[in-house]
Amino acid sequence: MAASLRLWRLKPSRILRCSVASGFSSGATAGSGQQPQLEKLTSTRQQDGIRHVILNNPKKRNALSLSMLKCLRNDILHDIESQALRVIIISAEGPAFSAGHDLKELSSEQDTKHHIEVFETCAEVMTLLQKLPVPVIAKVNGLATAAGCQLVASCDIAVASEKSRFATPGVNIGLFCSTPAVAVGRALSRKVALEMLFTGEPISAHDALLHGLLSRVVPEDKLEEETMKIAHKICETSRSVVALGKATFYKQMALDLDAAYRMTSQVMVDNLTLKDGQEGIEAFIQKRKPTWSHSVNTACK
Repeated sequence: MAASLRLWRLKPSRILRCSVASGFSSGATAGSGQQPQLEKLTSTRQQDGIRHVILNNPKKRNALSLSMLKCLRNDILHDIESQALRVIIISAEGPAFSAGHDLKELSSEQDTKHHIEVFETCAEVMTLLQKLPVPVIAKVNGLATAAGCQLVASCDIAVASEKSRFATPGVNIGLFCSTPAVAVGRALSRKVALEMLFTGEPISAHDALLHGLLSRVVPEDKLEEETMKIAHKICETSRSVVALGKATFYKQMALDLDAAYRMTSQVMVDNLTLKDGQEGIEAFIQKRKPTWSHSVNTACK
């Protein structure tokens, strides 16, 4: 039981290593400036269990530079184990969600060591999103290309406006989108993903929805409302149950069918031992709303 209930827990060493160098605020301002070497390229706010992390470098089309990636990592990891945090929404200022990596960082002006750090940090952020104990929603209103498209594909849920477009155009500048292909190739069908990767041509929001990159597409003036509707619905559930379910979902996807059923069957048994597992069933039987504890502790026998 203990093993499956710990599926979603982040290692403390990871949180310490990714300390909030960029600062974390309840508004859109930067942190205290104690470490000015890391420019604050995101803004954050949190209310009613929902944390908004906004890519905030529209002049550079919210490029996922090394600094931007570190800011993003720090913002999503801040106080991640708090029961007050239930959902993270990633959005962006300006007409582009993200144009992907900052190509100036990938030029010959930077050495191979720097290039390695960029891609390793990017991979860390993308995989981290699926390891978090809370759902992560991408709210997209504009163009998402290359690593920006990768970011959308890496989130648990993605809502986009009708004007949004998605592309992996690296092939056109001689840098194949191999790392974006990891997330895009797992979200879309193989042939659609490969057409995007081989041609670099963008797809519309509706095609992205059709092929599995997005959860839903809405008019631009409904984007905030529809995204918040999903977030508020998640906030009505038990954090501990959602955390266990999210971790289990991603783990079983990597298993064969028989192993997946063996693992998830045991997790459901373990889920029943959680306080919120029993509270939910009792509330249903008694025809009342459940009172969630959000605790990972087991129910008393």
